[in-house]
Amino acid sequence: MTELAIKGDHQRAVEALRRSYQAIPAGSPVRLAKRTSNLFRWRDPSDAPGLDVSGFDQVLSVDPDERTAQVQGMTTYEDLVDATLPHGLMPTVVPQLKTITLGGAVTGLGIESTSFRDGLPHEGVLELEVLTGDGEIVTAARDNEHKDLFYGFPNSYGTLGYSLRLKIELRPVRPYVRLRHLRFTDAAELARVLGEITESGTFEDETVDFMDGTVFSADEQYITLGFFADSAPYASDYTGQQIYYKSIQQRSVDFLTIRDYIWRWDTDWFWCSGAFGVQNPAVRRLWPDKFKRSDVYRKLVAYDRRYHIVARAERWRGLRPREDVIQDIEVPVERLPEFLEFFHDKVGMSPIWLCPLRAKERWPLYPLDVGRPYVNAGFWGTVRIPPGQIPEYHNRLIERKVAALDGHKSLYSTAFYGRDEFWRYYDGETYRRLKGSYDPDGRLLDLYDKCVRGR
Repeated sequence: MTELAIKGDHQRAVEALRRSYQAIPAGSPVRLAKRTSNLFRWRDPSDAPGLDVSGFDQVLSVDPDERTAQVQGMTTYEDLVDATLPHGLMPTVVPQLKTITLGGAVTGLGIESTSFRDGLPHEGVLELEVLTGDGEIVTAARDNEHKDLFYGFPNSYGTLGYSLRLKIELRPVRPYVRLRHLRFTDAAELARVLGEITESGTFEDETVDFMDGTVFSADEQYITLGFFADSAPYASDYTGQQIYYKSIQQRSVDFLTIRDYIWRWDTDWFWCSGAFGVQNPAVRRLWPDKFKRSDVYRKLVAYDRRYHIVARAERWRGLRPREDVIQDIEVPVERLPEFLEFFHDKVGMSPIWLCPLRAKERWPLYPLDVGRPYVNAGFWGTVRIPPGQIPEYHNRLIERKVAALDGHKSLYSTAFYGRDEFWRYYDGETYRRLKGSYDPDGRLLDLYDKCVRGR
């Protein structure tokens, strides 16, 4: 199909979506009809028909000379990477899970091991085509009449509108990635090195292309550095029997193809596949490789969430209930040791994923200080609720600690802030101004209602 035909198909899909949106009665909830989700904010099911966005899942074009791509908003990063790698290119930041969509990563924030250099996925966006809450189609860019929407769209989670098409920057890649896993026994030293590499972009006089970290315990912590390579003595395979996160403790040097590096965390959903027995060697041999994927595990979690299978079994055994502690937070790099000490003491979950980042511009709904090194800490699991404590005990502790450390929390999962507190952290003044401009009748949910009240 020619590029002109592809663009024609996109325009027809845009017009069909606009008509579908306008046909939804005023006052009726507007939700996207999506096959997959990577959110962990669970909502009650709705009988209202979802907005069909199935026609927005294509890579429209890749320009290898300009190093850009035109991509529809519901395109998964798995499909996007498959379209760009043959050109020797990748998006500036590729979130860890294959079925995260480009539009979802931009409106809801994403992060990965290039974020120490390139920030978050929205910082690689050049322009956005958006269906706004008032039913209009606008194109927003850094320097046009909709620049307020361009800068306010990240962290709006579909409450200002839905991205239909994005023009994004691409970065050149090489066939392999050489990994170095550096062990630390002291969190202060770990944080110091993370900060230095984030500032300089180098380690031992070599340019660093990727950087993240893994905390297994208070005295076993790793920084993993990635360096592009044109050749490799071998290429490890963590898509079958071998498990990537365990290799961090077992190897000081490793090699992966660029595609396997990008998706190194997806096969085992970081380490969360263990909850389904998939890390047991016998189970792993029987579990088909095509089902070793984050979206499969997420569907299993959703099924359990719906029918409460695990909770019922644990109640029958007389065990105290568990609290879901599924969060990503950012704190300034120099405050990371304080956060880790708190987390080990009060939560006690491991491993913890670390990902340094530095914002290149100010994005008002997620206001990180421009140029300041932060570290994302990701932790995903369940913890027993102490006797006599409220069901959200650990999550509230984490929210208070992150605020005290001048950090922020991602909103893809549960949040428990009071309304005034929430808007202090996520720039309520700017949000209200954007809502008044692009969704004046409030057809889309309010950000607080969606992300905290779970509507």
